[in-house]
Amino acid sequence: MTNSVINPIERPEVTQQLSENVILTTLDDLYNWAKMSSLYPMMFGTACCFMEFMAAYASRFDMERYGMIPRATPRQADLLITAGTITMKYAPNLVRLYEQMPEPKYVIAMGACTITGGMFCVDSPSAVRGVDKLIPVDVYIPGCPPRPEAVIDAIIKLRKKIANQSIQELPQLQQTHRYYSTSHKMKVVPPINDGKYLNNPTREASSKEIAEATGLPLPAMLQKTSEAEHRFS
Repeated sequence: MTNSVINPIERPEVTQQLSENVILTTLDDLYNWAKMSSLYPMMFGTACCFMEFMAAYASRFDMERYGMIPRATPRQADLLITAGTITMKYAPNLVRLYEQMPEPKYVIAMGACTITGGMFCVDSPSAVRGVDKLIPVDVYIPGCPPRPEAVIDAIIKLRKKIANQSIQELPQLQQTHRYYSTSHKMKVVPPINDGKYLNNPTREASSKEIAEATGLPLPAMLQKTSEAEHRFS
């Protein structure tokens, strides 16, 4: 009984056997294999998570080995990685970029600020509490910021999700309506530090004790206050 070598060192020879020259597959598997092996993410970043996204493309991790070539235009990209905080002012631009991407397209929410608002979810009136209020998200990457290994893990999970899709289901996965940010119902209050506290008359001149000791004149408001104190005394 001879042991067959699974991965021989020698170069494989061309044979006439039908099993070694014909590949049988389905159209869904062929389409999904081509799609998951050529994801083109858009060069998109708004905060510190984009630094980790760039590190994933560096020589140590080399995310291009998955066939992912970053594109600088949404019309040539099919993957949007929201790397960084999304603000209310930038939300319309994000939706516009997503709608300019061709179908089928995918979104990865990277970082806590993108998923829930992160450290800005408590007292910031401008941070969006979750990018899924604006566009549909396929994979979430928790962390602040997540490391490049987490980005690669999210890419692997997205590839598995694409591998389970069917061409017949693609029309059902397309966007049917626009996504808008919900109202956060924040109560607008006037700011405490309005920049006018330096114009307070009590700060423009010295106090009454210092003025009496140095002989400097008191401001008009302090003079009225001192006259009233003498009158009641």
